[in-house]
Amino acid sequence: MRSIKEALARRLLQDAGEDAGSEIVDGDGHRAYVGGLWEALGTLQFRFMVEQGLEPQHVLVDVACGSLRGGVRFVPYLEPGNYLGIDMQSRLIEAGISKELGPKLCALKKPEFVVSDGFDFERFSRAPDFAIAQSLFSHLTAQDISLCLQKLRAVAKPNTRFYASFFETERPSNNPAKSDPRGKFLYSRDQMAQFGAAHGWRSRYIGDWDHPRKQRMFEYFLEG
Repeated sequence: MRSIKEALARRLLQDAGEDAGSEIVDGDGHRAYVGGLWEALGTLQFRFMVEQGLEPQHVLVDVACGSLRGGVRFVPYLEPGNYLGIDMQSRLIEAGISKELGPKLCALKKPEFVVSDGFDFERFSRAPDFAIAQSLFSHLTAQDISLCLQKLRAVAKPNTRFYASFFETERPSNNPAKSDPRGKFLYSRDQMAQFGAAHGWRSRYIGDWDHPRKQRMFEYFLEG
């Protein structure tokens, strides 16, 4: 019995290490820094986007792409040049390329990356058909969410669709005053819709999409 327990303990420690990643960013492994659950959340967002109609010929913006938890699935699927990743942490992107994606696949698929803390989508060479922000709005103030939607609207195509996950609350929450990658921000459905409407986005509440931490999903799209 003891040997079985010891084997299980070793396996759990091994899995935890794999989910943390080896590249250290601000004291955490590159996988742990973006919240862990590497396989579960990476697979979830890929499957979700394909269900929404993402095809290889489409251009996708991965907002707050981090160390490419989703990118390692999107990049091989999309045609060369069609994956656009943006994040404020250059070290996370670098770790994702070197530790997860690999230089050969990167050279073959030619993803574009922008390092920005101001959602500078205009720096990409292509306009997006789709965009996803998985576990980003859950760390942002209302002002920064508004900025993201404003800047994306400026480069969007008429048929662009943007999916953003968030922690839902029935009533407006007393969120932190500043955006924080370690913080937790909660928003109501009405607030999420208002954020988009202020910049010309229509919206649709999707809700439960099997997120293991119970984040809900919201869709933004343009008038048409």
